[in-house]
Amino acid sequence: MSDDVRFAALRGFAAQALGDPGLDCVPASSDASFRRYFRVTRARDSWIVMDAPPEKEDLGLFVKIARRFATVGLHVPDILACDLDRGFCLLSDLGHRPYLNELNADTVERLYGDALGALVVLQGGTFSDPEFLPPYSGELLQREMELFPTWYLERYLGITISAAQAGVLSAAFQSLTASALSQPQVWVHRDYHSRNLMIAARHNPGILDFQDAVLGPVTYDLVSLLKDCYISWPRARVLEWVKGYWQLARESGIHRCDDEDLFVEWFDRMGIQRHLKVAGIFARLHLRDGKSGYLADLPLTMRYLREATAEYEDLSALHALLCGLPEPR
Repeated sequence: MSDDVRFAALRGFAAQALGDPGLDCVPASSDASFRRYFRVTRARDSWIVMDAPPEKEDLGLFVKIARRFATVGLHVPDILACDLDRGFCLLSDLGHRPYLNELNADTVERLYGDALGALVVLQGGTFSDPEFLPPYSGELLQREMELFPTWYLERYLGITISAAQAGVLSAAFQSLTASALSQPQVWVHRDYHSRNLMIAARHNPGILDFQDAVLGPVTYDLVSLLKDCYISWPRARVLEWVKGYWQLARESGIHRCDDEDLFVEWFDRMGIQRHLKVAGIFARLHLRDGKSGYLADLPLTMRYLREATAEYEDLSALHALLCGLPEPR
């Protein structure tokens, strides 16, 4: 189906769902997947229509997770109407104000405080149904990291990986996977960052893009938020937030880790796993999908990797490998 034909079908779906053929329908956003979002408006009211091509995206999974997350108290879009066969979904509109646009020195404590509070709610939902989400398995963690040598090193930088470099990467991947699996396993959003958190007048933040949620490491979403690939903060301040969340989550019964330093190490190692994956994904989006805007975020992603690997002696070979790479172009 061509884009024009699919857009006409999407407008028809929205018009029927809202009982108004005269609705305005304009692009709202797109993301790193095949999904597209449109905002439909009538007077002062607005809604979001998701276009999730069924051959590419599992809209049913999005709907299932949205409804479950809402029941535990998270501020996610309401599901107002769905056509699973065609991949269309009408959602409540969480607004125009992503965290990224308004995070600064004056707002960060309040906005992150709200986001960390919502993260406790998300992780606490685990205990209502531990089997609800699929596990963030060792195989998936490893497969994600393989995106780094395949897409970032080989295809983006044009580096032929030597046997010694392959050995360094393999050993690091195994160590990082073991660290992730040793952590308490909770509900994980997987993209809990400033582009997916929306400022809301009440029940802040609104939460988007959760359809890839899994049962995984307790520090994963904390990394996504505090080592965001789109905005950064001094490490000393990040560590204050991490330690504050360690205490908050422990008091809330999310985990039983009594060792603050171990929790920080989990956080750092989880960040390395995530940023290896993200570097590969950003390169793939550019090379395969023609989405080159993410290249601007590669320098920060690589900086995170070099800084974190410098903290741990057993990752010194990976650190040296990363420091020897050319800067992203």
